[in-house]
Amino acid sequence: VQLQASGGGLVQAGGSLRLSCVASGSIYRINDMGWYRQAPGKQRELVAAVTRDGSTNYADSVKGRFTISRDNAKNTVALQMNSLKSEDTGVYYCNAEILYLSFAKNNYWGQGTLVTVSS
Repeated sequence: VQLQASGGGLVQAGGSLRLSCVASGSIYRINDMGWYRQAPGKQRELVAAVTRDGSTNYADSVKGRFTISRDNAKNTVALQMNSLKSEDTGVYYCNAEILYLSFAKNNYWGQGTLVTVSS
């Protein structure tokens, strides 16, 4: 199983970016999916998460600005980021809990995509 993230880049404060992540491999079902970020010198933190049935959860710092969505048929999760601030700068990682046909499950991380917001 692999998670491939894309969409990072350099943007001015107030701008927008859209991150995408696709899961591939021997997947029976994907449970929770989410986006985390790690700013320089800081720990990785949850940005947003979405359950299989579409329930969402956001960090307080991004509520009202970021929107997470998923497509269960395509095994994808996206993060629409609007009104970006310099403090949103960091490496963004997608995450997914994968369920196998054996009903065993494992947690996977994407490779990370860098978001840089210039002020």
